[in-house]
Amino acid sequence: MALNLDTIRATADRVAASHHLEVVDLEFQGGAKFRTLRVFIEKNAEGRAKLAEKAASEGAEEELTLPQGVPVEMLSGVTHEDCATFAQDFGTVLDVEDLMPGAEYTLEVSSPGLERKLFRPEDYTRFTGSLVKVQTFTPVNNNRHWQGRLTGFAGNVLTLDLSAVKQKGKAKKAVTAPVVEIPLANVEKAQLVAEF
Repeated sequence: MALNLDTIRATADRVAASHHLEVVDLEFQGGAKFRTLRVFIEKNAEGRAKLAEKAASEGAEEELTLPQGVPVEMLSGVTHEDCATFAQDFGTVLDVEDLMPGAEYTLEVSSPGLERKLFRPEDYTRFTGSLVKVQTFTPVNNNRHWQGRLTGFAGNVLTLDLSAVKQKGKAKKAVTAPVVEIPLANVEKAQLVAEF
């Protein structure tokens, strides 16, 4: 039986939903002996909203944001307990349904982290205002690598404010305007950049 990542992803989504979580990403690495399935989870939108409400009700304004101004509702909100519970339940389903056939494997479950990858259009909307790194399939203004503040996402086009960070390398030479627009279809990779 071959490994079917689509079935594994659907199963992970189902188990995550039962715990009020969402699967952000799923990675499989390794060969015959050393196989690793990594699952990155976060609280679902309802869970993140509850975290924000809880922080607001405690009245501690400094707890509503991280030191660098990241709003609490943007965080994954996942605890070690969430990861452990999800891993136990998901691991059981993987084994019972024999979705990971063959030799042993390692299941790793964690939050997506501060420098999480951006995949879906909703991610770009949610993280508007954040610093991002973007790599494109084809060059935009003779450059494939961009870093700036995500100032907007509309019509499947993301807008980066390049003046938010000091540009390096080819990007420095490619900057002719302080703003660049990149179609989502041209985004090969994108991720948040932690601000310290």
